Amino acid sequence: MKPKILVIEDDDLLRQLIIQHLGSLQFDAYGINLWEKVQNYLDKYEPSLILTDARLPDANCLEHISWLANNYPVVVLTAFGSVRDAVTAIKAGANDYLLKPVSLDTLSLTVQRVLDNAALRKDHQFCKGQLKRRDQRNSSLIGSSQGLKEVQQLIEAVAPNDITVLAQGESGTGKELVAHAVHAQSHREKHNFVAVDCCTLQENLFESELFGHEKGAFTGADKQKKGLIEGAEGGTLFLDEIGEINTSGQAKLLRILETGQYRRLGGTKDLTANVRIVAATNRDLETMANEGTFRSDLFFRLNAFSIKVPPLRERRDDIPALAMHFLTNHNFSTRVNKTLSTATIRALIAYDWPGNIRELKNMVERSIILSGERPMIRPEHFTFSQSSNTQDAVVNLNFDHDPTLEELEARYLDDQLKKYSGRRAKVADVMGISERSVYRMIKRYSLDG
Repeated sequence: MKPKILVIEDDDLLRQLIIQHLGSLQFDAYGINLWEKVQNYLDKYEPSLILTDARLPDANCLEHISWLANNYPVVVLTAFGSVRDAVTAIKAGANDYLLKPVSLDTLSLTVQRVLDNAALRKDHQFCKGQLKRRDQRNSSLIGSSQGLKEVQQLIEAVAPNDITVLAQGESGTGKELVAHAVHAQSHREKHNFVAVDCCTLQENLFESELFGHEKGAFTGADKQKKGLIEGAEGGTLFLDEIGEINTSGQAKLLRILETGQYRRLGGTKDLTANVRIVAATNRDLETMANEGTFRSDLFFRLNAFSIKVPPLRERRDDIPALAMHFLTNHNFSTRVNKTLSTATIRALIAYDWPGNIRELKNMVERSIILSGERPMIRPEHFTFSQSSNTQDAVVNLNFDHDPTLEELEARYLDDQLKKYSGRRAKVADVMGISERSVYRMIKRYSLDG
């Protein structure tokens, strides 16, 4: 897409010369000779840059520079020697100025520099955020379990293809980290990654935050505000917990996915959304669509490529590596180098982690504090939820008669084999016996190991 440049100049020859030259530089330039036509143009289009004469027959443009510069990069054209106009323009917010007669080489360099600087300013906050999230992104795919490998393979397959991605999984499994990985491996990686938490935005604020709003769109809208879609220009827009969006927001999001166009709240002009959308949810959108609580057409659009992020209890092989990562990469300082005891690692693997990776991170950090000056972190430094499925599995070995010790042993072993998908080494580690003993017990009780 060619960047739009608005040229406001009453000298017909100069205006045409500038337009032709900008066109040769692959810009979409449009010329206006009177100030009264400017607002009509801006009501319909969103230029990347405005080149404006200092004075027009029907207006002193310097009086409007502040308003223009509030919304767009501005370069002022001023007569040779009119230093006062140039100073006034810069103070009002103009990015640069050019002296007439305009050198085409100077014009090219100035336009490109102003556009580059505008892009740098837009990316400044993004870069700061990237630095803060770097460690988090690197930790997103820690582990070597089969479930994680399958997620990695899907990310590698879809990232280069600019299509919508839906990450599905329980809360705390790392769906946003998967979205970061998709962004980082795509051609959009050098542009912004903007995350939107749909849960925390009130219904009446969601559209304003996402699409932006025009001045006067609602009470308190005293100036134009650009939305998060524009903040993600050229990059990736991550919509977390998309199942929480109201029906009005769903309809507008569907329009973006279908046409690439949207409007600010209270606006009348169509804007182009040059973003890739990655959405995430812990809800069953297909069921919601069948029940009519989520638009089915939006669901099918979002579900163009789905990545199911497994819960931590289905990738137990990764728990020790994740725990050690959180142990060595926490946000507070300690004077003692900590390590996890063998019994602690067994307890972590055996626990079902209903809060997934987020719960593991919080509990590891809590154990660092509770263990005090002791270098070894033990099971008693963790507080496991009593509602965990693991705890239930331990105490709910139901029989319709008083079981023998052998029956209890066989049932418990069978449950552990199912939990760890038949991995005898893991079962042996959790039960505190040798792998050979597990094999003998499997054979003795005729279990499928």
